[in-house]
Amino acid sequence: MEETKEKGIVRIADDVVSVIASIATLDTEGITSMSGGIVEGFARRVSGKQVHKGVQVNINNNEATINLRVIVQYGQKIDEVCRNVQHNVKEAVENMTGLYVNEVNVRVEGVDFGQSAEQAEASEK
Repeated sequence: MEETKEKGIVRIADDVVSVIASIATLDTEGITSMSGGIVEGFARRVSGKQVHKGVQVNINNNEATINLRVIVQYGQKIDEVCRNVQHNVKEAVENMTGLYVNEVNVRVEGVDFGQSAEQAEASEK
């Protein structure tokens, strides 16, 4: 985002929007983690840019499109969790940056079945 003010220019880096979107996503009930994937790890090495796990942000003319890759907790209604993520991310980014978020695309890449405490202890032995 770049905006001209009387005293200068205000720029918000894509990385800042990525951090906001990531925090808002992880704060949503039913989301256990973000999914990075192999391609994202490769992009970090090649470009040298800080790529936030599971978040891709495109900003054009003060409008943001945000793509998220998430892992949902087993037993949750996936469609409801994803709608909540979209709402939370849109609200957080718009409130903190002043950008208009025109899309929040959520791709569920896995389900976290978790482990009970007994199963975790048994697997450690």
